[in-house]
Amino acid sequence: MNRTRVARILGNGLAYLLLTAGALLVILPFLWTVSSSLKTPAQLHAWPPEWIPRPVMWSNYVRAWTLLPFDRFLLNSIVLSIVIPLIQIALAATAAYAFARLQFRGRDALFLLYLGTMMIPGHVTLIPNFLIVKWLGWVNTYQALIIPPLFRGSMVFGTFLLRQYFLTIPHELEDAARIDGCSRWGTFWRIILPNSKPALATMAIIAFKTEWNTFLWPLVTINDYRKMPIQVGLSYFKSAADTQWEVVLAGTTIALIPIILVFLFGQRYFLKGMVHSGFGGK
Repeated sequence: MNRTRVARILGNGLAYLLLTAGALLVILPFLWTVSSSLKTPAQLHAWPPEWIPRPVMWSNYVRAWTLLPFDRFLLNSIVLSIVIPLIQIALAATAAYAFARLQFRGRDALFLLYLGTMMIPGHVTLIPNFLIVKWLGWVNTYQALIIPPLFRGSMVFGTFLLRQYFLTIPHELEDAARIDGCSRWGTFWRIILPNSKPALATMAIIAFKTEWNTFLWPLVTINDYRKMPIQVGLSYFKSAADTQWEVVLAGTTIALIPIILVFLFGQRYFLKGMVHSGFGGK
C-alpha cells in the first residue's frame, strides 16, 4: 500500500511538473512581448536579454496609439467580432436544432456533406469570393467584412458543436413542453437554448477569436485605414514605425487584451461546453 501511494504521489507530481513546464512554455512569448513593449531600442536588442525594462517606456504605447488610427482599428475589430459571431450563433443554432431534432429524408447525408465543407481550405475559395464581392461592388466596404465571413469554417464547426450538445438534452423535456402546448419554435427558444449555454458560450468564444485574428480576407478586400481591423492595421506598423519593434510590440500587446479578457470571463462555460458537447456520440 505504501509503494502504491508513493507511486501515485510521484506520478501526480511528475504530471503537475510537466503541465507547469508546458504552461510556462506557452506563456513565455506573451510575457516577452509585454516586457519588450516597455523597453528602449537598446534594451530590446541587448544580449543577454533583459526581462525587466529599465526605465519603463510607457511612451511606446502612446506612440503606437497615435502613429496610425489605432482606435479605429480597435473599434472595427470589436464591432466585427461581436456582430459576426452573433449572426453565426443564430444561424448555427437553428441549423443544429434541425440536424439534431427534426426528422427528414437525407438529414444525415446532408449533415455529412455540410461537415465536408470544413475540409476545403479557405485559400481555395479566396479568389472566387473576392470576384463575387467585386461584382457586387463591395470592395473596401463593411459588407465585404461581414457577409462572406459569416459562412467560413467556424460556422460549420459551430453547427457541429451545437448539434452534438443538443443531442445530450433529454427528449423528455421537449415532450413535456409540447404536451403543455409549446410550439416547435417555443421548445427551441425556451428549452433547448437555455439548456445549451455552455455550448453557445464555447461557440461565441471561438467565433470571437476567429474574427479578432482574421487577417487575409480584410487584407485583400480593404485598403482604407478607417475600415481595417486590428490585425491588418498591425501589419502596417512595421513601415509606419520605421521598424521600431518596441512600438510594434506595444500595439500587439494592446491587441491581445480583449481576446484574453473574453476567454477569462467565459472560460468556465468554454470548458464545460467542450467537455459535454461530444457526449451525444451521433
